[in-house]
Amino acid sequence: MSALALARTLLEGFDDYREHFRRITDGARERFEKAQWQQGQAASAARINLYDEKVAEVTARLRARFDSAVLLQSSNWPQVKSAYIGLIDLRVDDELAETWYNSIFCGLFSHDLISDACMFIHTTRPSQRQARAAQTRLYTPAGNLSDLLARIFADFCFSEPYADLPGDVRRLQAQLRESLPDWVCKDPNLNVELFSSVLYRNKGAYLVGRIYTPDEQWPLVIPLLHREGRGIQIDALITDEAQVSIIFSFTRSYFMVDVPVPADFVGFLRRILPGKHIAELYTSIGFYKHGKSEFYRALITHLATTDDRFIMAPGVRGMVMSVFTLPGFNTVFKIIKDRFSPSKNVNRATVIEKYRLVKSVDRVGRMADTQEFADFRFPLSKFEPDCLAELLEVAAGTVEVQGDTVLIRHCWTERRMTPLNLYLERANPAQVREALDDYGLAIKQLAAANIFPGDMLLKNFGVTRHGRVVFYDYDEICFLTEANFRHIPAPRTPEDEMACEPWYSIGALDVFPEEFPPFLFADAGQRTLFDELHGELYDADYWKGLQQAIGEGKVIDVFPYRRRKIDAE
Repeated sequence: MSALALARTLLEGFDDYREHFRRITDGARERFEKAQWQQGQAASAARINLYDEKVAEVTARLRARFDSAVLLQSSNWPQVKSAYIGLIDLRVDDELAETWYNSIFCGLFSHDLISDACMFIHTTRPSQRQARAAQTRLYTPAGNLSDLLARIFADFCFSEPYADLPGDVRRLQAQLRESLPDWVCKDPNLNVELFSSVLYRNKGAYLVGRIYTPDEQWPLVIPLLHREGRGIQIDALITDEAQVSIIFSFTRSYFMVDVPVPADFVGFLRRILPGKHIAELYTSIGFYKHGKSEFYRALITHLATTDDRFIMAPGVRGMVMSVFTLPGFNTVFKIIKDRFSPSKNVNRATVIEKYRLVKSVDRVGRMADTQEFADFRFPLSKFEPDCLAELLEVAAGTVEVQGDTVLIRHCWTERRMTPLNLYLERANPAQVREALDDYGLAIKQLAAANIFPGDMLLKNFGVTRHGRVVFYDYDEICFLTEANFRHIPAPRTPEDEMACEPWYSIGALDVFPEEFPPFLFADAGQRTLFDELHGELYDADYWKGLQQAIGEGKVIDVFPYRRRKIDAE
């Protein structure tokens, strides 16, 4: 077997994957211009599924093309890796090519054989890359913000016209003056730098860049909407780093954006969002497998360079999943228990299906993204004894001690958040009100995306560092249109009303929103407050109305930023 021939076959498969990825991504502009929202959702799911489909194709091709006795001899693979490095050295997507190689290797071999000799556990790409052609557009206002904005939208135009460009420019100019210190807008050295490609997601298009002077900078995001029949509307101008971070959140679907040099764009994003990890940024633009690689590299570096040890995650213990974490690493690790509570009408296969479903649906900023891992190996010394004892007790089929190593056969990782029930225990009245309001909004926005959480207990929602409430427990989710929302029938007799058991039949997918208040809130004050804020959630007709809208093909607006109108002076 020629190591070079095998390496070339791997790279041919990667080129095929990248071409199909580009085709799906490039269609985003037309889908936005034609307001093809349902097609956009289908394209997003197809692009996520594409990676595993293409890995499977190439793995099958390798098995057919090369002698298995040689192909599956791991001692041959250091030479394959060396040949592959030579083939990708001049590529502009070389870091993605490394991850692709790893995926093929793992498809052929047991995870027992994972090592830097055969794979790219650590990247071979230079940390300081040679400067490449600019992927940004630079604008200088020269004291005239109105002219600057007009030039931007002359460059970023679509087949559909802007509905009211002069009015939008006046409004954005007012927003810009309100958002930045007075002296900035008058600074002769002020510049605006925008990435040359538009980012698309759901029903929005986004211009992304920064505003900067020689001394300071601010992120800049300008969302655009296509109002069918009314043209393109420039919806906002956002310079607040926290709000821009939320737009790129781990709770959002992935952007569609033409990125000729992925590392350069991610580097650009890191300059304007220094709080974001590189893994999140790659994931946010659709390269979620490489995001997984970067996450793993950060994890093993953290374990190797700190005294951090795994502990059980704070909060109420789950009935289906067991959750542990590293105090100094902002992630939780979730494994499926061997046995579930009798009240849970699911099995292991169903739980896996639900978690994988979340990857491909529109998370609308209200569901945490996950990464699925097989055969994680951690040093035994990195576990607190009580944590390891609990994992072995509840998930012996998944967790195994092998000498000085702990093997986790299957798990998911998620961003760590403060469980909502724990947050409310420590919150002041204003924070309680804000959190319960956002909790209701989270439920409503999930419903707008055709997702019903199923188990809506406070413990299954978390609060992010930006104060947003996010759902993270997926074993009972379903599509909203699958649920049967019902009013509780009136009792037929006084005996019915006093009976311990319901006097009416209950189907597997029946939901009675009138039962939510005592189920969701043990605290009477929180129950009353939530009724004031979102009492319509207790009405079956509210849910049926959403089902009807979704059934009619409507894609309901859910915005990843605060919308506000500012009248130009």
